[in-house]
Amino acid sequence: MAEPPPNQILTIPVDAAQQDRQQCIALVDDDRNILTTVSIALQAEGFATRVYADGDTALRALLDNPPDLAIFDIKMPRMDGLQLLQRLREKSALPVIFLTSKDEEPDEALGLALGADDYIAKPFSQRLLVARIRAILRRSELVRSETEDHPQEGTPEPVVRGRLVMDPARHRVTWDGKPVSLTVSEFLILEAMAMRPGVVKSRNQLMDAAYSEDVFVDDRTIDSHIKRLRRKFRVVDPQFSAIDTLYGAGYSFTDD
Repeated sequence: MAEPPPNQILTIPVDAAQQDRQQCIALVDDDRNILTTVSIALQAEGFATRVYADGDTALRALLDNPPDLAIFDIKMPRMDGLQLLQRLREKSALPVIFLTSKDEEPDEALGLALGADDYIAKPFSQRLLVARIRAILRRSELVRSETEDHPQEGTPEPVVRGRLVMDPARHRVTWDGKPVSLTVSEFLILEAMAMRPGVVKSRNQLMDAAYSEDVFVDDRTIDSHIKRLRRKFRVVDPQFSAIDTLYGAGYSFTDD
């Protein structure tokens, strides 16, 4: 089957003003039927779409011109979805949803541990997919309005804990003034701990903070996120030790 080049899927015309306001969703799947039907459905919901038929092509495009969110199939030629996510996470915190088959539960767990934000099993409802996309965009604060630089009433205030500054409204994190790029799930896990310094959060509490109630993850997923958080902060501060482990109980953030 010939690979469809990016943006060759049937598109729904929009005017220039609307196009400027559209969030962009990248679809990565070797099934042209999936690319076509999902792309049209998302465009009907007001999203712009880009499509890629293999992970290798997608990786270059996602890094060169990031969309607002990406959707990956797991089983693909040249570079599968798990490999694509792993390579992407080396340089980007782009929100990612996995499309999986019912027999790919171990891949789902690994995908979440590698930094995916959600997964949906095939066959799936397009309405469910759109709802999950909107939820993640809200969580990541990638839905931008014309008043982005003028926060409205109710905009969450930055969280300042010692050398840590978290800005939920812009999904920005700094340590000692140096930016740290976090995925949506990593941000929410860290925020849950930083909101109450010194208080131990169980793995279940951190799972509740990071994932919607219909996404099921195990303890190892939270442990993987904590390892990734520590590794990312140690890039900017090799002495970083603000995340403590209480074995058998959970994790806490030390406000120093």
